[in-house]
Amino acid sequence: MNTASRRNSVLAPYYPLKIKLILFCIVLAVGLLPGCGKDQKGGAQRPPAEVTAVTITPKDTPVFFEWVGQTESSHLVEIRSRVEGFLDKRVYEEGSLVKAGQVLFRIDPRNFQAALQQANGELAQQQARWTTAKANLARIKPLADQNAVSKKDLDDATGNEQQAAASVLSAQGNVRIAELNLSYTVITSPVTGLSSQAKKQDGTYISASDSLLTYVAKMNPMWVTFSLSENQYLGSMDDIKKGTLRFPLHGKFEVELILADGSIYPQRGHLIFADPSFSKETGTFLIKATMENPKSILKPGQFVRVRIIGASRPNAIVAPRRAVFEGAKGQFVWCVDKDGHAEVRNVTVGEWIGDDIFITSGLAANDRVIVDGVMMLAVGLPVKIVDKKAPAAAGSQSAAPGGEAAKAAAPGDKQTPAPSSGAPAPPSTPAAKAAQPAKK
Repeated sequence: MNTASRRNSVLAPYYPLKIKLILFCIVLAVGLLPGCGKDQKGGAQRPPAEVTAVTITPKDTPVFFEWVGQTESSHLVEIRSRVEGFLDKRVYEEGSLVKAGQVLFRIDPRNFQAALQQANGELAQQQARWTTAKANLARIKPLADQNAVSKKDLDDATGNEQQAAASVLSAQGNVRIAELNLSYTVITSPVTGLSSQAKKQDGTYISASDSLLTYVAKMNPMWVTFSLSENQYLGSMDDIKKGTLRFPLHGKFEVELILADGSIYPQRGHLIFADPSFSKETGTFLIKATMENPKSILKPGQFVRVRIIGASRPNAIVAPRRAVFEGAKGQFVWCVDKDGHAEVRNVTVGEWIGDDIFITSGLAANDRVIVDGVMMLAVGLPVKIVDKKAPAAAGSQSAAPGGEAAKAAAPGDKQTPAPSSGAPAPPSTPAAKAAQPAKK
């Protein structure tokens, strides 16, 4: 028996075991194949993703516009000396609230008292001359009637009396000037307002060319000024023509101020003035609003954000800001299609309005926009809409079309476009202009 025959005879008892092992592996593999194929066939066994969504309902929506403005006094008065002399005393306290008629400064009055006394003396002399001239004329007239004196004597007496009367009037005028100059040595505030720092110290000589002493700013009401650009003006006009922006009747806007710390000023004002022409240097025109300021919270020179309230966008589409994402191709939202699957919609956005944002294109009435639960979404994945409170902000990332990740648009995030500054029409112009689409 050769070597091969001997080997086969030794292994012969093991052949059935080997064949059974091979058959077992084949059966096991065939049994697993249907399950694997079922998973790869669209994930039929994967449960739908739970999300929260809002249904789009177009409606008339209020909209506001914001600019950076600056406060100024409605009546800023320069306190100047009307006479020359030495500053005797500063009476008021710098920076305090002064009343109308309150004494602020005193000029040394002695020179002016002497000038008044001299003017009174000159008046007395002229009055004495006039008395003599009148008495002389009274004596001449009867004699002239009897032809006892010449006609020239009567004319001379009449002329002397009239000249004396004119001298009295001139002397009275000098007295009045002297009295006014003396009164100007006491300098008072013409308005009630906040006083500024004194420009001159006690003992300084006040000349006509350098007579400014201080300022007094009227605090109630307060004015707020801001500028509207030509682009904003024209953009608002275009929106009004298209019917996407509506202004209040007769342009009766309300004005709200946001202070530097983010707080809202408690009083609301209204527009009172718009410059009729654009500035040649800046291409903007000035708009002014008035604000009641009974507690003097506003001070002249403050920078504030001016919010114009009263406009609206008719039949507008609004979505939560946190539902808008930024992708490689611009802004997009996740929606639920009619079959209950997730889909991506590219959108064009407008201004912010609180926690929402205007959608100018890409969405229609009754569209269902996914607000929360986008982290595990993919295009075509079944979703289940659940009713639960949405979190304050979404910070998750979701896959954009093509597999690109995009940040969730949380409130205040730079992902969503900033609100544009549309412009109300100035009070003196027909209608005005609206916000441009936000920059992407």
